Amino acid sequence: MHATLRDFEGKVALVTGAGNGIGKETAFQLAVRGAIVGVNDLKPEFVLPVVEAIVQSGGQAFAVIQNIASREGITAAVEQAHQKHGRLDILINNAAWVRYQSLPDILPETMDRMLDVGFKSVIWGMQAASNLMDPIRGGAIVNVASTAALRSAPNSVVYSGIKAGILGVTRAAAAELGSRHIRVNAVCPSAVPTEGTQRNRNAERDAQRAAHTPLGRLGTVEDIAKGICFLASDQANFMTAQAMVLDGGVTFTNL
Repeated sequence: MHATLRDFEGKVALVTGAGNGIGKETAFQLAVRGAIVGVNDLKPEFVLPVVEAIVQSGGQAFAVIQNIASREGITAAVEQAHQKHGRLDILINNAAWVRYQSLPDILPETMDRMLDVGFKSVIWGMQAASNLMDPIRGGAIVNVASTAALRSAPNSVVYSGIKAGILGVTRAAAAELGSRHIRVNAVCPSAVPTEGTQRNRNAERDAQRAAHTPLGRLGTVEDIAKGICFLASDQANFMTAQAMVLDGGVTFTNL
Protein backbone atom coordinates (compact mmCIF):
# COMPACT_ATOMS: atom_id res chain seq x y z
CA MET A 1 0.00 0.00 0.00
CA HIS A 2 1.17 3.54 -0.71
CA ALA A 3 -0.02 7.06 -0.02
CA THR A 4 -2.77 8.41 -2.24
CA LEU A 5 -6.16 10.09 -1.84
CA ARG A 6 -7.90 9.66 1.52
CA ASP A 7 -11.37 10.24 0.08
CA PHE A 8 -12.93 7.16 1.71
CA GLU A 9 -11.87 8.16 5.23
CA GLY A 10 -14.27 6.68 7.78
CA LYS A 11 -16.48 4.95 5.22
CA VAL A 12 -17.29 1.26 5.56
CA ALA A 13 -17.09 -0.91 2.45
CA LEU A 14 -17.82 -4.56 1.75
CA VAL A 15 -16.09 -6.35 -1.12
CA THR A 16 -17.38 -9.80 -2.04
CA GLY A 17 -15.02 -12.38 -3.45
CA ALA A 18 -12.06 -10.40 -2.08
CA GLY A 19 -9.77 -13.34 -1.36
CA ASN A 20 -7.90 -12.88 -4.62
CA GLY A 21 -7.82 -11.10 -7.96
CA ILE A 22 -9.85 -7.98 -8.62
CA GLY A 23 -11.68 -8.19 -5.31
CA LYS A 24 -8.47 -8.40 -3.30
CA GLU A 25 -6.88 -5.46 -5.10
CA THR A 26 -10.08 -3.42 -4.72
CA ALA A 27 -10.07 -4.07 -0.98
CA PHE A 28 -6.47 -2.83 -0.80
CA GLN A 29 -7.16 0.30 -2.83
CA LEU A 30 -10.23 1.19 -0.80
CA ALA A 31 -8.27 0.71 2.42
CA VAL A 32 -5.31 2.84 1.33
CA ARG A 33 -7.78 5.62 0.57
CA GLY A 34 -9.16 5.44 4.11
CA ALA A 35 -12.07 3.00 3.95
CA ILE A 36 -12.72 0.39 6.61
CA VAL A 37 -13.02 -2.69 4.41
CA GLY A 38 -14.98 -5.86 4.98
CA VAL A 39 -13.12 -8.60 3.13
CA ASN A 40 -15.54 -11.31 2.08
CA ASP A 41 -14.87 -14.76 0.75
CA LEU A 42 -15.90 -18.32 1.32
CA LYS A 43 -13.09 -19.62 3.55
CA PRO A 44 -10.87 -18.21 6.30
CA GLU A 45 -7.72 -19.15 4.39
CA PHE A 46 -8.86 -16.83 1.57
CA VAL A 47 -9.91 -13.93 3.78
CA LEU A 48 -7.55 -13.74 6.75
CA PRO A 49 -4.28 -13.21 4.80
CA VAL A 50 -5.87 -10.30 2.94
CA VAL A 51 -7.11 -8.70 6.15
CA GLU A 52 -3.72 -9.18 7.79
CA ALA A 53 -1.86 -7.69 4.82
CA ILE A 54 -4.11 -4.62 4.75
CA VAL A 55 -3.73 -4.04 8.48
CA GLN A 56 0.04 -4.54 8.39
CA SER A 57 0.19 -1.95 5.61
CA GLY A 58 -1.59 0.61 7.77
CA GLY A 59 -5.16 0.13 6.55
CA GLN A 60 -8.32 -0.98 8.31
CA ALA A 61 -10.02 -4.24 7.39
CA PHE A 62 -12.08 -6.99 8.93
CA ALA A 63 -13.05 -10.50 7.90
CA VAL A 64 -16.49 -11.35 6.55
CA ILE A 65 -16.37 -15.10 6.05
CA GLN A 66 -19.65 -16.01 4.38
CA ASN A 67 -20.79 -18.09 1.42
CA ILE A 68 -22.68 -15.47 -0.55
CA ALA A 69 -24.22 -18.03 -2.96
CA SER A 70 -27.61 -17.69 -1.24
CA ARG A 71 -29.84 -14.86 -0.14
CA GLU A 72 -29.17 -15.81 3.48
CA GLY A 73 -25.41 -15.80 2.97
CA ILE A 74 -25.05 -12.47 1.20
CA THR A 75 -27.56 -10.86 3.57
CA ALA A 76 -25.53 -12.11 6.53
CA ALA A 77 -22.35 -10.72 4.97
CA VAL A 78 -23.90 -7.29 4.43
CA GLU A 79 -25.38 -7.21 7.91
CA GLN A 80 -22.07 -8.27 9.45
CA ALA A 81 -20.27 -5.46 7.64
CA HIS A 82 -22.88 -2.96 8.81
CA GLN A 83 -22.85 -4.14 12.42
CA LYS A 84 -19.06 -4.00 12.69
CA HIS A 85 -18.93 -0.21 12.60
CA GLY A 86 -22.59 0.81 12.61
CA ARG A 87 -22.73 1.89 8.98
CA LEU A 88 -22.33 0.66 5.41
CA ASP A 89 -21.41 3.10 2.66
CA ILE A 90 -20.05 0.98 -0.20
CA LEU A 91 -20.86 -2.45 -1.60
CA ILE A 92 -18.70 -4.01 -4.30
CA ASN A 93 -20.45 -7.05 -5.81
CA ASN A 94 -17.38 -8.80 -7.22
CA ALA A 95 -17.81 -12.50 -6.40
CA ALA A 96 -18.18 -14.95 -9.27
CA TRP A 97 -17.83 -18.64 -10.01
CA VAL A 98 -17.10 -19.30 -13.66
CA ARG A 99 -17.03 -22.32 -15.94
CA TYR A 100 -16.95 -22.10 -19.72
CA GLN A 101 -18.94 -24.76 -21.57
CA SER A 102 -20.27 -25.10 -25.07
CA LEU A 103 -24.02 -24.81 -25.39
CA PRO A 104 -24.64 -28.60 -25.73
CA ASP A 105 -22.47 -29.28 -22.67
CA ILE A 106 -24.02 -26.86 -20.18
CA LEU A 107 -24.96 -28.72 -17.01
CA PRO A 108 -27.78 -27.66 -14.67
CA GLU A 109 -25.53 -27.75 -11.61
CA THR A 110 -22.93 -25.56 -13.35
CA MET A 111 -25.51 -23.00 -14.41
CA ASP A 112 -27.14 -22.97 -10.98
CA ARG A 113 -23.88 -22.28 -9.17
CA MET A 114 -22.84 -19.58 -11.63
CA LEU A 115 -26.22 -17.89 -11.22
CA ASP A 116 -26.19 -18.19 -7.43
CA VAL A 117 -22.72 -16.70 -6.98
CA GLY A 118 -22.48 -14.33 -9.92
CA PHE A 119 -26.01 -13.02 -10.44
CA LYS A 120 -28.45 -13.74 -7.63
CA SER A 121 -25.95 -12.54 -5.01
CA VAL A 122 -25.79 -9.20 -6.80
CA ILE A 123 -29.54 -8.71 -6.46
CA TRP A 124 -29.73 -9.98 -2.89
CA GLY A 125 -26.65 -7.92 -2.00
CA MET A 126 -28.17 -4.72 -3.37
CA GLN A 127 -31.40 -5.50 -1.53
CA ALA A 128 -29.65 -6.00 1.80
CA ALA A 129 -27.24 -3.07 1.41
CA SER A 130 -29.86 -0.58 0.31
CA ASN A 131 -31.93 -1.43 3.38
CA LEU A 132 -28.99 -0.56 5.64
CA MET A 133 -27.41 2.45 3.91
CA ASP A 134 -28.22 5.77 5.54
CA PRO A 135 -31.13 7.42 3.67
CA ILE A 136 -29.54 10.86 3.96
CA ARG A 137 -25.88 10.01 3.49
CA GLY A 138 -26.68 7.42 0.82
CA GLY A 139 -24.08 5.09 -0.58
CA ALA A 140 -22.47 3.53 -3.63
CA ILE A 141 -22.85 0.08 -5.14
CA VAL A 142 -20.52 -1.17 -7.87
CA ASN A 143 -21.28 -4.41 -9.67
CA VAL A 144 -18.53 -6.24 -11.55
CA ALA A 145 -19.78 -7.26 -14.98
CA SER A 146 -17.55 -8.00 -17.99
CA THR A 147 -16.96 -7.05 -21.60
CA ALA A 148 -18.61 -10.44 -22.24
CA ALA A 149 -21.86 -8.56 -21.62
CA LEU A 150 -21.11 -6.54 -24.75
CA ARG A 151 -19.11 -8.83 -27.01
CA SER A 152 -19.25 -12.59 -26.53
CA ALA A 153 -17.11 -15.58 -27.48
CA PRO A 154 -17.97 -19.26 -27.96
CA ASN A 155 -18.48 -21.42 -24.87
CA SER A 156 -19.74 -18.49 -22.80
CA VAL A 157 -23.53 -18.61 -23.05
CA VAL A 158 -24.12 -18.71 -19.28
CA TYR A 159 -21.27 -16.35 -18.42
CA SER A 160 -22.24 -13.78 -21.03
CA GLY A 161 -25.88 -14.01 -20.01
CA ILE A 162 -25.04 -13.40 -16.37
CA LYS A 163 -22.80 -10.43 -17.10
CA ALA A 164 -25.38 -8.89 -19.44
CA GLY A 165 -27.95 -9.41 -16.72
CA ILE A 166 -25.77 -7.55 -14.26
CA LEU A 167 -25.91 -4.49 -16.51
CA GLY A 168 -29.69 -4.74 -16.59
CA VAL A 169 -30.13 -5.02 -12.83
CA THR A 170 -27.57 -2.24 -12.30
CA ARG A 171 -29.64 0.18 -14.36
CA ALA A 172 -32.91 -0.90 -12.76
CA ALA A 173 -31.52 -0.61 -9.24
CA ALA A 174 -30.07 2.82 -10.05
CA ALA A 175 -33.51 4.00 -11.14
CA GLU A 176 -35.08 2.69 -7.97
CA LEU A 177 -32.47 3.72 -5.42
CA GLY A 178 -31.55 7.18 -6.67
CA SER A 179 -34.18 8.84 -4.51
CA ARG A 180 -32.38 7.33 -1.49
CA HIS A 181 -29.05 8.83 -2.62
CA ILE A 182 -27.65 5.42 -3.52
CA ARG A 183 -25.71 5.28 -6.75
CA VAL A 184 -25.44 1.99 -8.64
CA ASN A 185 -22.89 1.46 -11.38
CA ALA A 186 -21.01 -1.40 -13.04
CA VAL A 187 -17.58 -2.06 -14.46
CA CYS A 188 -16.93 -4.21 -17.52
CA PRO A 189 -13.36 -5.54 -17.45
CA SER A 190 -11.83 -7.41 -20.35
CA ALA A 191 -9.64 -10.47 -19.78
CA VAL A 192 -7.44 -9.73 -16.77
CA PRO A 193 -4.81 -12.15 -15.49
CA THR A 194 -5.80 -13.34 -12.01
CA GLU A 195 -5.55 -16.52 -9.99
CA GLY A 196 -9.14 -17.34 -10.95
CA THR A 197 -8.64 -16.93 -14.70
CA GLN A 198 -5.38 -18.87 -14.88
CA ARG A 199 -7.05 -22.10 -16.03
CA ASN A 200 -8.46 -20.37 -19.12
CA ARG A 201 -5.28 -18.56 -20.14
CA ASN A 202 -2.01 -19.29 -21.90
CA ALA A 203 0.87 -17.17 -23.15
CA GLU A 204 -0.13 -17.42 -26.82
CA ARG A 205 -3.71 -16.37 -26.17
CA ASP A 206 -2.58 -13.50 -23.93
CA ALA A 207 -0.24 -12.27 -26.67
CA GLN A 208 -3.05 -12.38 -29.24
CA ARG A 209 -5.35 -10.43 -26.94
CA ALA A 210 -2.69 -7.81 -26.28
CA ALA A 211 -2.01 -7.45 -30.01
CA HIS A 212 -5.69 -6.70 -30.64
CA THR A 213 -5.91 -4.16 -27.82
CA PRO A 214 -5.29 -0.52 -28.81
CA LEU A 215 -3.25 0.11 -25.67
CA GLY A 216 -1.11 -2.91 -26.48
CA ARG A 217 -1.43 -4.85 -23.27
CA LEU A 218 -3.83 -6.78 -21.09
CA GLY A 219 -5.44 -5.07 -18.16
CA THR A 220 -4.33 -5.67 -14.59
CA VAL A 221 -6.24 -6.06 -11.36
CA GLU A 222 -4.90 -2.61 -10.42
CA ASP A 223 -6.50 -1.10 -13.55
CA ILE A 224 -9.89 -2.56 -12.70
CA ALA A 225 -9.74 -1.73 -9.00
CA LYS A 226 -8.98 1.92 -9.82
CA GLY A 227 -12.13 2.08 -11.93
CA ILE A 228 -14.20 0.47 -9.19
CA CYS A 229 -12.86 2.89 -6.60
CA PHE A 230 -13.63 5.84 -8.87
CA LEU A 231 -17.26 4.77 -9.21
CA ALA A 232 -17.52 4.24 -5.45
CA SER A 233 -16.03 7.66 -4.70
CA ASP A 234 -17.52 11.13 -4.49
CA GLN A 235 -15.62 11.97 -7.67
CA ALA A 236 -18.43 10.07 -9.42
CA ASN A 237 -21.24 11.56 -7.35
CA PHE A 238 -23.36 12.35 -10.42
CA MET A 239 -22.79 8.98 -12.08
CA THR A 240 -25.35 6.23 -11.73
CA ALA A 241 -26.79 3.50 -13.98
CA GLN A 242 -23.51 3.47 -15.91
CA ALA A 243 -21.31 0.64 -17.18
CA MET A 244 -17.64 1.63 -17.26
CA VAL A 245 -15.75 -0.41 -19.85
CA LEU A 246 -12.18 -1.12 -18.73
CA ASP A 247 -10.60 -2.97 -21.63
CA GLY A 248 -7.84 -0.90 -23.23
CA GLY A 249 -10.21 -0.19 -26.11
CA VAL A 250 -10.55 -3.74 -27.41
CA THR A 251 -14.34 -4.07 -27.30
CA PHE A 252 -15.15 -1.15 -29.58
CA THR A 253 -12.24 -1.34 -32.01
CA ASN A 254 -11.13 -3.80 -34.65
CA LEU A 255 -7.35 -4.12 -34.81
